[in-house]
Amino acid sequence: MRRHNRQTLLVQPRPGCRTRGVLRLGNLRVPCALGRSGVTHAKREGDGGTPAGRYALLEVRYRADRIQRPRTALPLRQTRPRDGWCDGKGDRNYNRPVTLPYPASTETMWRDDAVYDVVVILDWNLRPRRQNGGSAIFFHLARPGYTPTEGCVAVSYPDMLKILGRLKPGAAIAVR
Repeated sequence: MRRHNRQTLLVQPRPGCRTRGVLRLGNLRVPCALGRSGVTHAKREGDGGTPAGRYALLEVRYRADRIQRPRTALPLRQTRPRDGWCDGKGDRNYNRPVTLPYPASTETMWRDDAVYDVVVILDWNLRPRRQNGGSAIFFHLARPGYTPTEGCVAVSYPDMLKILGRLKPGAAIAVR
């Protein structure tokens, strides 16, 4: 078994509950929400699965109108009202950030709920990018009760702040 360093978030589903998991970073263990279809090894657009694998944590985005700037050594950017993420199958910007309004289907990054008040962009399906291979797979804030995501990994706001404060550039998330 490959060993992971202390800068890798390890995510494992809870036995008997495919939509809930445990995220570990060193000695920190926190609950997390997973996709409505659990962890998958064959991710497809819209399947609700959280893709298994190891992915770099590329950038943290946050809503400055709702929360303070998170303390982290990872690249950090404020989310803007016109920020979107293309999930339109076949579009040239599929699984890329876009400016809204956008002609193809998009995920709105400036949401009414709090799940993207802090969102970490992962390198899922970026290079090489596969059309219909799944888009907008992020590490973000959990809904109350850790209800399932559409394929992302989600934790509480206090846990996210603890995690971000411990990470350095080059950190990754490993979903098993």
